[in-house]
Amino acid sequence: MRTCRVGLIGAGGVAQRHARVLSGFDDAELLGVTDVVSAAAAALADTYGVPTFAGVEDLLAAGPDAVYVCVPPFAHGPAEEAVIAAGVPMFVEKPVAVDLGTAERIAALVAERGLLTGVGHHWRYLPIVEQARELLADRPVRMVAGSWLDKVPPVAWWSRRDHSGGPVVEQAAHVLDLIRVLVGEVTEVTAYGNGTPPPVDGADIDSVTTAALRFASGAVGTLTAACVLGWKHRAGLEILADGLALALTEDGLVVRDADGERSFAADPDAARVAVDRAFVDAVRGVGDDVRVPYAEALGTQRLAVAVADSARAGRAVRLTAPATAPTLATGVTVDA
Repeated sequence: MRTCRVGLIGAGGVAQRHARVLSGFDDAELLGVTDVVSAAAAALADTYGVPTFAGVEDLLAAGPDAVYVCVPPFAHGPAEEAVIAAGVPMFVEKPVAVDLGTAERIAALVAERGLLTGVGHHWRYLPIVEQARELLADRPVRMVAGSWLDKVPPVAWWSRRDHSGGPVVEQAAHVLDLIRVLVGEVTEVTAYGNGTPPPVDGADIDSVTTAALRFASGAVGTLTAACVLGWKHRAGLEILADGLALALTEDGLVVRDADGERSFAADPDAARVAVDRAFVDAVRGVGDDVRVPYAEALGTQRLAVAVADSARAGRAVRLTAPATAPTLATGVTVDA
């Protein structure tokens, strides 16, 4: 395949970012865009001189080599099912769903079809993440503290639990994904929300959430999420291992050990390009660096939903990772 022809489902901010990145690749071209908001689709299509399509089926009929699904959390499901049925490689933006059931169903369909997929956890493409993994390779992690302290994004659906999943599912998923990469799988969470929504019309999400995490390795950790500020205050994690402290954000890594403290910068925009580069290369058959296929993203979705469920129920939630391919099982149980 000389050129990868990409169709876009969704025309919001994240779709605009992917369109900008993909249009800069010599071996990729935008085929067109569809969105339930026709004006948004038209605006994005006009920017790149491509057509709009009335719906997903029309876009698929145009014969894309790959499709990017860039829809709000609550809209995931039908678009992915159509793309999978067509057998077209699919990139899905995170979070992969507003709930766990939808993600489990899509994961099962992807596994059944053997479809090439990628998910937009671009933090995994930060070189400092691999650097942190190397530093931790011979030191067991004892504790991790993750946080995402931010504002309410300026979209109406975000402050509704049934539309976004809340700050943990929609925002803190990046942090939870890196926690899984660097610390391992979580076996139990106990979370609490404050029960008070942010001061936004129609909001029903917790404005702050805190969670305690227990890992299969024996490590322990915390996650804090908030959407009460007017700015992005902090998003990242701190890890303590024997004789080693790491602080990692998408902007850099700070290492403290017996040799003192040293810092390493990171470029989040480069990571956003790298995640698209890897997926296009995989579709074209010239690369194999998709670090988060759908099945792997399901693990992060499972953890995020477990935290949200625990906060809502006020009880611990145990996580059970499937031993085989993803099934329709929920993968979490709430303690009585």
